Amino acid sequence: MATLLEVTQFGNPILRDVAKRLTPEEILSDEVQTLIANMCFTLQEREYGVGLAAPQIGSNLALSVIGIKPTPTRPNLEIFNTVLINPQVVETFGRKRQMWEGCVSSGELENTLYAKVPRYKKVRLTWLDENAVEHDEILDGFVAHVAQHETDHLNGILFVDRVKDTKTYMLAGEYKKRIANR
Repeated sequence: MATLLEVTQFGNPILRDVAKRLTPEEILSDEVQTLIANMCFTLQEREYGVGLAAPQIGSNLALSVIGIKPTPTRPNLEIFNTVLINPQVVETFGRKRQMWEGCVSSGELENTLYAKVPRYKKVRLTWLDENAVEHDEILDGFVAHVAQHETDHLNGILFVDRVKDTKTYMLAGEYKKRIANR
C-alpha cells in the first residue's frame, strides 16, 4: 500500500543540495522502488502539483516524478507521467519563454507562491526511468517546462532563482483570480 509523503517547504536546506545520482542497481532496489511508488501516489493524490522531486520529500536522491494532469487552474493539460532519474538537459532549442510556475514546496493551498519563469519551450533530456532504462528524448511545451523545473530541484535550484520579472510574484489565491480566472 502506497504512503502519502510530507512535502518539505522552502527554507529546508535539502532543497538547496545537489542530489545524489543513482546507479542502476540502486534504482532497482526495493527501497528506491518503494520511494518511487510513494512519490507517484503523493503526486496523484494532490489536487495541484505536476511534479515532485525526492528532495521535496526529504530524500537527497536525483529522482523526480512527473504526473501532469488537468488541474482547476490548468484544465486543458494532457496527461503525462514519467519517472526521471539522473536527468540532464543536454540541448536546448530556441529562446526562453515565460510561463506561470509554482511549486508544492513554496506554500500550501491559497498561500502557494507563483511567478513567471523563463524556460526553454523545447529541450533534449537524458534520464533513467524506474526500470533503469536510458532515455534520450526531445520534450516540448508544458512537459519540457516541468522537466526543467524538476531537474533544477535535483541541482539545488528553486524556481524563484529563475524569476526575472519579480513583479509577477503572487500567491495562489491571487493567481487563481487574476490569471487562471477561477
